[in-house]
Amino acid sequence: MSKLIAEQRIERSHVQLMKHPSFCLFSGLFMIGKVTVSDEPITACTNGLDVIYGREFVDRLNDRQLAFLILHENMHKAYRHLVVWQSLYKKDAELANIACDFVINLQIRDYDPNAEETEFPTDENGKPMGCLDEAYRGMDSMQVFNLLEKKHGTKKDRTKYVEVGQGGDRSSGDGDGEGIPQGFDDHDWEGAQEMSQEEKEAQAKEIESALRQGSILVGKMKGNMSRSISEMLVPKVDWKEALRDFVKSVTQGKDQTTWRRLHKRYIASDIIMPSTYSEKVGGITIAIDTSGSIGTEELNQFLSEVKSICEEVSPEQIDMLYWDTEVASRETYMSNELANLTEMTKPAGGGGTEPACVPAFIKKHNIKNECLIMLTDGYIGKQDPINWDVAVPVLWCIKGNSRFNDAPVGKIVHVE
Repeated sequence: MSKLIAEQRIERSHVQLMKHPSFCLFSGLFMIGKVTVSDEPITACTNGLDVIYGREFVDRLNDRQLAFLILHENMHKAYRHLVVWQSLYKKDAELANIACDFVINLQIRDYDPNAEETEFPTDENGKPMGCLDEAYRGMDSMQVFNLLEKKHGTKKDRTKYVEVGQGGDRSSGDGDGEGIPQGFDDHDWEGAQEMSQEEKEAQAKEIESALRQGSILVGKMKGNMSRSISEMLVPKVDWKEALRDFVKSVTQGKDQTTWRRLHKRYIASDIIMPSTYSEKVGGITIAIDTSGSIGTEELNQFLSEVKSICEEVSPEQIDMLYWDTEVASRETYMSNELANLTEMTKPAGGGGTEPACVPAFIKKHNIKNECLIMLTDGYIGKQDPINWDVAVPVLWCIKGNSRFNDAPVGKIVHVE
């Protein structure tokens, strides 16, 4: 029987991975972009869409190592690493390459912990190649990049460079040795950067669709799917738009009349009356978690958006409540003070976290605004709905916690 060439081995590996309960998740990704084999002395390379494999490198790998390599390239595609982390590449291409590799290599191993279908690639001497370190478990590429930069210094600081992605012998990067660890593939950041915004958006939709179809197969075959991929497939909502819609829908003032829109209640009685409308609304209560998990950047981002909303709906007043285990401070801003809200506010708190202190404070001080907006990271423990017997609509703005989906009352929007 003749030996299979690289193209045939790659195609066969695709088919075998599609049959695996967990790796079937990537079935659709195998079909996105072009897959080619090059006679150039390379290992493998992707621009986030197309994948090129080096013939000599593929021939040297056994079937399980080839499967690992294929999954590695397609996970770069799944996470859209070469588009999402362009800023890291521009800052330090070397660290950006290996930061992405550390993230996905751990996940591939987790998918197949007993190495039944995959095996970490090795060089000609049988030494493991690539980047693998438990220290980076649960992190994204940005977090790994920051730790690598802290350990190895910035690009300007380093005087010795280890070429990454140039073929040849490569040593394993376990994070414990001297020098910068090495990856076993190339990343075509420039190729990814050449795409237009429309092409990037189309690529993102195609990849998301492929992963959603793959997730259905995983469910049917009772496989596993990483938490990171699961979170990627959670429907995204523009939190700013959701916040605006919430405020506008629950704050309906009635201090003006207009003949442009007739009052529906009287039309049936043949009575023509104007409808009421308002350019001003009542008060809004904004309760912000200051237990330490909401940073200054997030707080400023949120307050800036609240300020712009206030300029649109013109509330009579804003009550700002800063809380941890209790409401640490209350700031009240009247309509003529809203323009300077972000400059005037002084967050207080810094203890534990107990959001039920907010409705208790509202009742105690008889705050009668038209809605309540809670800003928190959602790590609040189980809440008793009895403590949330509030008489106004509530919106939870959750920062950095995609698992929060069970509010004691009201609606939830996740802040990116």
